[in-house]
Amino acid sequence: MGSDFLKFARNLIKTVFFCLTAFCICIFSFVLYISGNINRDFKIKKGETLNISSPVPVTAVYNGTKLSQISGQKNIGEEFSVDLKAFGIIPISTVNVEVVDQLHVAVLGSPFGMKIYTEGVLVTDVSEVETKNGNLSPAKTAGIKKGDYIVSVDGKTVLTNEELVSVVENSGGRKLKFEVLRNNTKIYFNITPVKSTDTETYKIGIWVKDSSAGVGTLTFYSPSANIVCGLGHGICDDDTGKLLKLNSGEIVTAEILSVEKGQVGNPGKLTGKLNYKTLGDISLNCEIGVFSYLKGNLKYDKLTEIALKQEVKDGGAKILCTVDTTEPKFYSCNVKVRNSNYHSKTQNLLVTVTDKDLLQKTGGIVQGMSGSPILQNGKLIGAVTHVLIDDPTKGYGIFAENMLETANSVADKSRELPQKDAS
Repeated sequence: MGSDFLKFARNLIKTVFFCLTAFCICIFSFVLYISGNINRDFKIKKGETLNISSPVPVTAVYNGTKLSQISGQKNIGEEFSVDLKAFGIIPISTVNVEVVDQLHVAVLGSPFGMKIYTEGVLVTDVSEVETKNGNLSPAKTAGIKKGDYIVSVDGKTVLTNEELVSVVENSGGRKLKFEVLRNNTKIYFNITPVKSTDTETYKIGIWVKDSSAGVGTLTFYSPSANIVCGLGHGICDDDTGKLLKLNSGEIVTAEILSVEKGQVGNPGKLTGKLNYKTLGDISLNCEIGVFSYLKGNLKYDKLTEIALKQEVKDGGAKILCTVDTTEPKFYSCNVKVRNSNYHSKTQNLLVTVTDKDLLQKTGGIVQGMSGSPILQNGKLIGAVTHVLIDDPTKGYGIFAENMLETANSVADKSRELPQKDAS
């Protein structure tokens, strides 16, 4: 009998051990899963707590005290770290928190035109030159690549296609020293032009461009920063797919002329006309969008609050966009917050168009709608950025908070610049 009891006790201990081990593994895996789905940087308004969207209750703790109990004591602009704990007990991760003021902007949704001039001359392709000695490619032989920016030749700054062509054609076939920007690094190449048998002029075998233009949608205007922004993604070169390096540029008013409806494999597009009424010079072209100080006038009725990223919920929302010559209109959609593991600054939301009217007009999201504001519960939560080629009813969106943060940084940098003496 005693041996049976000992056997039972051993089996019970083993069972309990394995159960506890399995339980611990589950808890550990669960904590890792939650941690991987939580952003590392948050903003809260003074006096409010940090609400984390999670399948279990998550408590924010600052120096051993719940953040909800002390957030009113923190000043606007103050940044600090808090610990996140599941059920108020199990540590998940540590995140950064910044206290911000109320965030209000003028939501737009109107079309605009962009004209941008590159920093130097962009190489869009490398080719061969037909010469009396056969087909040669001096640029390729020297090491020039598609996506390079030629900024000077023999120490002379090059800003336009015409300036580059003139220098090469007037070289007489002598060796030239090219200063090139590649991934923000300066590289120097010695290239000897060759005479083309087709044109009887000297060439090096490249295709280049010095400017770009297009139509997009304005997202919002920030009165406090005097910044207007749009697109939700940067202006990229069609040939290289890379972000265009900005030398100068401007945004202007535009109107939509026609719509090419999106289909599977073909995203469609809005065709517009630039009216050339300047709204401002482009201050920044980056992966977050296009940002400019407002010089012209914009019509808006009221200011709308921007939702912080943790306030955005999966579910219904509205897109504000212009797909014809009329004013911007609201169209229904669904949004889903994407896993933070994607680590994308511009693809924070999955957006699905559900509005029958918009689907009838455009087939969903089309090129030119980039920057269209997305609103939920009366707040601006983001902007449309991309369309899914395989399903034009779906696309990606960026958090409005990310765009506002960049707009404020543009304004801050301008304030840091030394002011000219007016005397």
